Amino acid sequence: MNLRVKELTGGLLPDVNSESCASRGVLEHVTSRWAVLVLAVLLDGTHRFSELRRAVGGVSEKMLAQTLQTLEQDGLVLREAYAVIPPRVDYSLTPLGEEAAQHVWTLARWAESRVPEGASSPTRPRT
Repeated sequence: MNLRVKELTGGLLPDVNSESCASRGVLEHVTSRWAVLVLAVLLDGTHRFSELRRAVGGVSEKMLAQTLQTLEQDGLVLREAYAVIPPRVDYSLTPLGEEAAQHVWTLARWAESRVPEGASSPTRPRT
């Protein structure tokens, strides 16, 4: 068992259906609206904060900063700050982040493909 997984789970095997499983927090972070979009943009490579803000329509500076910080804490995003004037900070995916991004991007593409069918309509009757 991975040492970090062992640390997070107290030695128990991860089970996302378990109320106390640490994977729930990571799952929540990765599948949040802004995280999915940020991860998708970072699949294209390294970006600066302002580039990410322009690429992710509708995200506020505050939410983007919080999302990037959370993804960095989860080990999915790498933040590299350069001691230059003006300050420069680059964001990129870690190998784990690239893996997660591929999965959530697949889900996002699936959601896009279902919009013409009315999947986004909450009042659509089930058949």
